[in-house]
Amino acid sequence: MYSPQWLSPGNRCNSKERINNTNGSQLRLYQTWKGRNRFFLGGRLVFGPDIRALFLTLFLILVPVALFCAFVSRGLVDAFPHRLGYLIVAIALIFSALIVILLLLTSATDPGIVPRNAHPLDADDECETSSISTSCLGSQTGPVSLPPMKNVTVNGIVVKVKYCKTCMLYRPPRCSHCSICDNCIERFDHHCPWVGQCIGKRNYRYFFMFVSTTNLLSLYVFVFCWVNIKKIMEAHHCNIWRALVKSPASGILIMYTFVVSWFLGGLTAFHLYLIITNQTTYENYRYRYERKMNPFNLGCARNFKDIFCTGMASSRINFRAKVNADRSSSFNASSYLGGGTTMNSSDMHKMKNFDIEVGRRQAVEIDECKETDSRTRSSVGGVGADRCEG
Repeated sequence: MYSPQWLSPGNRCNSKERINNTNGSQLRLYQTWKGRNRFFLGGRLVFGPDIRALFLTLFLILVPVALFCAFVSRGLVDAFPHRLGYLIVAIALIFSALIVILLLLTSATDPGIVPRNAHPLDADDECETSSISTSCLGSQTGPVSLPPMKNVTVNGIVVKVKYCKTCMLYRPPRCSHCSICDNCIERFDHHCPWVGQCIGKRNYRYFFMFVSTTNLLSLYVFVFCWVNIKKIMEAHHCNIWRALVKSPASGILIMYTFVVSWFLGGLTAFHLYLIITNQTTYENYRYRYERKMNPFNLGCARNFKDIFCTGMASSRINFRAKVNADRSSSFNASSYLGGGTTMNSSDMHKMKNFDIEVGRRQAVEIDECKETDSRTRSSVGGVGADRCEG
């Protein structure tokens, strides 16, 4: 008796497996990432969602430098002997190139994104391990929910860590969720609109160097614009107003760099204070450590060394790793927890159990299908033997 291939149960089982394999197509992690980041060069560069701010920042930096080199530098080259004027212009260009590099490093570096969990944590296990028993909400008869906070000891001081409903994890100490980038960031400092990126554990060093170097360039242009005005006054024997008329670019740059230097100088001083005391902008605004003990303060020298004299921490996420498209899209945490409907922990726990139950049923179906296939083949073989004996 001939059995067509398309009717055999074994082929139906194999076809199910082939369909499952083809549905699980390989994608890069950055292609399925649920945050609002922008990726370039195959996930090697990680920008924030407001990448257009970079062009505004570059404009505010490079245009004044271009005015300085095009108009102010002419008087400096003629006024200084032994080609010192060319050296003044070259230093300004070197500063500008360094600032652009630091800006790109700050904006295109993973600031310290914490990997998300694919499923919510188990509420029963977390309540058992949590040091805050009263945080396990819900009555004895109702569903148990995750505690909103847990206690963690840092340098002998108890620190509270919060549960992030979007990333479905307890945030590490000094970690916070950025609402703009939609990520939990290690050692979160702030989200900088000028670089279009969060400032965290892995790019804070670049950010401080960018701000301080830009401040130095602003002061540099400010000083040599005044030097140019002074040289014009000496050469033409005129007052300051006539000198400004002869070099209007110098006057414009003096006013511009004066304002910028006040802003960047204050920002540099503030972050120097944060580095010395081992604080972040978020912690300084939120917790006010001057009123209580800072558990992360290791002393001025060690705090400074921790920022500038240690190797950069490796990224916790490999955005170029290959993932299955069906698995990555099966549970969208940002849309599932941050959408129009609000779900409690019992619903999330039920969904997790539902996924496990579905996986078990699929495995049972495959086993039953294979068992039916083997029985069919054995029965077909028995009928063929009886016919030969007859």
